[in-house]
Amino acid sequence: MSALIFSRVDYCNSSLAGLPAGAFAPLQRVLNAATRFVADLRPRDHVTSVQRSLHWLPIHQRIQYKLCVLMYGAAHGHAPDYISNLATLTSATSGRSHLRSADSLTFNIPRTRTRMGDRVLSVAGSRAWNALPADIRCAPVDTFVFCCLRYITIVLLSFIRYFIHPVLIF
Repeated sequence: MSALIFSRVDYCNSSLAGLPAGAFAPLQRVLNAATRFVADLRPRDHVTSVQRSLHWLPIHQRIQYKLCVLMYGAAHGHAPDYISNLATLTSATSGRSHLRSADSLTFNIPRTRTRMGDRVLSVAGSRAWNALPADIRCAPVDTFVFCCLRYITIVLLSFIRYFIHPVLIF
């Protein structure tokens, strides 16, 4: 059941990066309905705790995770050329190869003038990748998947808890 739902929800969801929460609310509603179906919940029951127990990420976290996985492939040479050519490592940028950040496997974030430009994979993916700690960025594939999921879950959950809705107690 979850494979069918996740394959449809995750299809091209990285193109939703940078959009307001209302833009991917329909996908979140699909995920919530699937949670209710799998856990046999009533329509008015809360799904957040059940999604956490099932280890299902909300849509905005799934988008960040997918961006990080795409950029991992680009940084470590596992991605196709059309993805790898979109982003430039800081160490490969002329004039920046002598910086300390060149050794930390970060991407150069291109400047944009519009909000639409901030949504491009080379910008949104680079920002998501550069936000990861250095030890996660340099980890092998199997460790990266686990650590990236854990980091995104903990960091974004604490962000929601303290900044977006400070009275909400989990």
